[in-house]
Amino acid sequence: MNYLTAGESHGPQLTGIIEGLPAGLLLDIDAINDQLAARQGGYGRGSRQKIEHDQVTIVGGIRHKKTLGSPIALVVNNRDHAHWGKIMDPVADETAENSLRTVERPRPGHADLVGGMKYNHRDLRNVLERSSARETAMRVAIGAICEQFLQQLGIDIVGYVQQIGPVAADDQSPLNVGQIKALISQNDLRVVQADKVDEIHTLIDKTKKDGDTLGGIVRVVATNVPAGLGSYISWDTKLDGKIAAAVMGVNAMKGVEIGDGFKAATSFGSQVMDEIDWHEGEGFTRESDHLGGFEGGMTNGMPVIVKAAMKPIPTLYKPLQSVDVETKEVKKASVERSDTTAIVPASIVIESVVAIELAKAITDTFDGSNMARLQAQLKAYREELKNY
Repeated sequence: MNYLTAGESHGPQLTGIIEGLPAGLLLDIDAINDQLAARQGGYGRGSRQKIEHDQVTIVGGIRHKKTLGSPIALVVNNRDHAHWGKIMDPVADETAENSLRTVERPRPGHADLVGGMKYNHRDLRNVLERSSARETAMRVAIGAICEQFLQQLGIDIVGYVQQIGPVAADDQSPLNVGQIKALISQNDLRVVQADKVDEIHTLIDKTKKDGDTLGGIVRVVATNVPAGLGSYISWDTKLDGKIAAAVMGVNAMKGVEIGDGFKAATSFGSQVMDEIDWHEGEGFTRESDHLGGFEGGMTNGMPVIVKAAMKPIPTLYKPLQSVDVETKEVKKASVERSDTTAIVPASIVIESVVAIELAKAITDTFDGSNMARLQAQLKAYREELKNY
């Protein structure tokens, strides 16, 4: 299974193609659109979310709500393109009129300057349009399909916000996926600790007033993942490595942890290794999950736990120092419409890319041509593991 996205932030649409999902997967289109709507929400979002009302259109690979086994083609239209039609026109000749809103003062922390240097763009809009996090809307649509695939295999997944700026909002109580979903649905921050909501709202409001931005930490939990996905035989077959790469491929992510992650580095081995047990009818299990469901690059049957650290958004309404790429004069960086924090939608994006990697691993491990056949193979494999 693989996927590809295309499209610019203010272009006519985002396009996605997924190849390798089995035929016969029943899809709920409303559930995909619900995830897209959730990505647009969250306290601290900017004004563009009032313009966009993301809805997916399926233009290939699905008939009567079921996958055909052929590539699935998806489209999410950009409503804001109506205001950018001439500037983003893909076929018109370049003129003074349609070359307005040129970006020549790169933002520190953004792809603007390095992208312009690499591809020799003098108008940095050619960089920021694709490097914008707007592209993640399509990854959420693809991830929503993969989540439905996982659900029909008995695997549940959720992503939520663990910390915003300096304020932690996860009391670390052991919670299952259902409990986490119930708690985060009760606030606009996707946090499990309701008593932190007012404090975080105040922090976001002050940050916005100051023209600044906030990052945070996202946590993803996936349960009932079978042992043995991924492999130890080569560095590029390790599933935790693939998940880490996918997470780091999301805009503004600067760190990934599996399980206890960096905390494990400061602990003794006796404190972080998950002791092994065995139960009749259940097979091998672990007494804890410090390693986040992975040993040797393979899932071990425990919940998969992934954390991601997101830097603050680099677009500041009180911009930092930059240099004009044409005149080389020191100036303030460009300002594009942006959010005070995008950690809430980031939790959905990270959930989506982890779901995609788990779906890839399953289709790599089992016959991915037909859903019923795959379900039967996975059921038999689970029984085999219980009897090992």
